[in-house]
Amino acid sequence: MAEIAIPYGAYWSTPFAKWQGSLAHLHSLKFGAHITKEALAARRIDPAMIDFGVLGMTVPQRNCFYGLPWLTGMAGMGHVAGPTINQACATGARILQVAADELARGDANVALAIAADRVSNGAHLYYPAPHGPGGTGEHEDWVLDNFEKDPYGGTSMLQTAENVARLHDFDTQRQNELTLLRYEQYQEALADDSAFLKRFMTLPFAVPDARFRRTQTEMTGDEGIFPTTAEGLAKLKPVMPEGTVTFGGQTHPADGCAGMVLTTPDKAREISSDPGIAIRVLAFGQARVEPAHMPMAPVPAAQRALAAANLKIEQVNAIKTHNPFVVNDLYFAETLGVDPAKMNRFGCSLIWGHPQGPTGVRAVIELVEELVLAGGGYGLYTGCAAGDSAMAVVIHVGDDR
Repeated sequence: MAEIAIPYGAYWSTPFAKWQGSLAHLHSLKFGAHITKEALAARRIDPAMIDFGVLGMTVPQRNCFYGLPWLTGMAGMGHVAGPTINQACATGARILQVAADELARGDANVALAIAADRVSNGAHLYYPAPHGPGGTGEHEDWVLDNFEKDPYGGTSMLQTAENVARLHDFDTQRQNELTLLRYEQYQEALADDSAFLKRFMTLPFAVPDARFRRTQTEMTGDEGIFPTTAEGLAKLKPVMPEGTVTFGGQTHPADGCAGMVLTTPDKAREISSDPGIAIRVLAFGQARVEPAHMPMAPVPAAQRALAAANLKIEQVNAIKTHNPFVVNDLYFAETLGVDPAKMNRFGCSLIWGHPQGPTGVRAVIELVEELVLAGGGYGLYTGCAAGDSAMAVVIHVGDDR
């Protein structure tokens, strides 16, 4: 495809807040508009130059039928239209691909990809059922019921991790060892007063009230992360009877927002906070594996993205994964021959939580910044999604001087 660029610094993420935490009172789309408006102003990006938008959202909110046009209107971009997309946990990667495709076709010049989700207080839905007993309808807790059972595969998401763990002998001890490493990697992001996070995140973060008129509280960073030790992990019992996955080896639901601007290389130089850094989006990949084996899906998705970029895994300099279960990373590392210690530097969704739509966007942002600090190179992001599927993104960071 035509060269697609990410202007350096033209991306952002809020801290992620734990389930029912500091962001649980905020309407996702109103919050997304609030953050987008502030982020563009802080980066001196003129909203008038944006001519396409795509919104990723997986948990419905009141009036979300109006989706992306409502959000951009609230953010001062009433001229910007585009779709609203839900691809479960792969939504972040998908909205980047939609934006990239729009640019590649020449239908847009500057695209905004924004993801906003509040997993807390998910919708409780009622579906009319005229043929039910006495006309009684059906109901669904959008978040909890869908975590609990895939209507096609017939299992919970946790069961998919147990299936892969059993198939590949990933016992609890191996899971605990890698989980502890992932927590240690996140500590690097917190070093020097969270210097890494502050490259793309405003800290301390002012949390607005529900009417966006005043600051309700402040967040000093991601919320819901607890001190973790080998001894503490060893005390946790598997969640499922005769299982291997503990609460320590899986992520937690979260709330948050993340966004990114994509454009042409020439325009990126104008917008970038450092025009000497060239960030290119090279390829995307998608895959689906056999039912009830979700943690395996990121591998074929990554392989397809790498093939599209004409790269081998050995050429990749940095890898980020969405890992709702540490089993995901064990399988990825074993299958592709990657040292798990060389993945997910500075943290991952296993640690900082999973607000679904924004998860992949933040991971790609962190991938960009990791490569910038390393002096450039190829980066791979891959992550699983509901329905035993996954998406992957390949990027390159280089010198544009």
